[in-house]
Amino acid sequence: MVDERRGQDPDGLERLWTPHRMTYISGEDRPEGGYEQPSGCPFCLAPGRAEPDSLVVARGEKVFAVLNLYPYNPGHLMVCPYRHVADYTELDAAETVELAEFTQRAMRVIRSASRPHGFNLGMNQGAVAGAGIAAHLHQHVVPRWGGDANFMPVIGRTKVLPQLLADTREMLAKAWPEVA
Repeated sequence: MVDERRGQDPDGLERLWTPHRMTYISGEDRPEGGYEQPSGCPFCLAPGRAEPDSLVVARGEKVFAVLNLYPYNPGHLMVCPYRHVADYTELDAAETVELAEFTQRAMRVIRSASRPHGFNLGMNQGAVAGAGIAAHLHQHVVPRWGGDANFMPVIGRTKVLPQLLADTREMLAKAWPEVA
């Protein structure tokens, strides 16, 4: 029997409810036609949305930085080309250079704004490799802190995020022009 006042089962464990994650897990937020076409791709649509709703942190000529809607940690963003391409080898030389430069800048900005202890950087190429949106290339920049990978995601299948996405976007967007 659950003690509703304390959110505990008789096993003595606290429960942290994150029902907003069900949209991601169930795929309810996927467009009807999927992500393969730019008309349904959130990375193609994000730059055209109003700033607070787009989660775009910074814009370049060939690429942009956008917060992950389902972040592993606060500040988890992705660097995406504007062009709808799936594979790293499809980038032209200018896109490749700007993607690398934006990744470096994102790391400097996040370091300046929230002092992480390290980073995970990566691209998942194809659905089998773990890409949730395999049709549009994106480079993950995930800030890491000592102890951030505690038991919650492993045992509880829950990630505790201490900051709202809108607050994270505002903090990083403000810091972007200040950090070279």
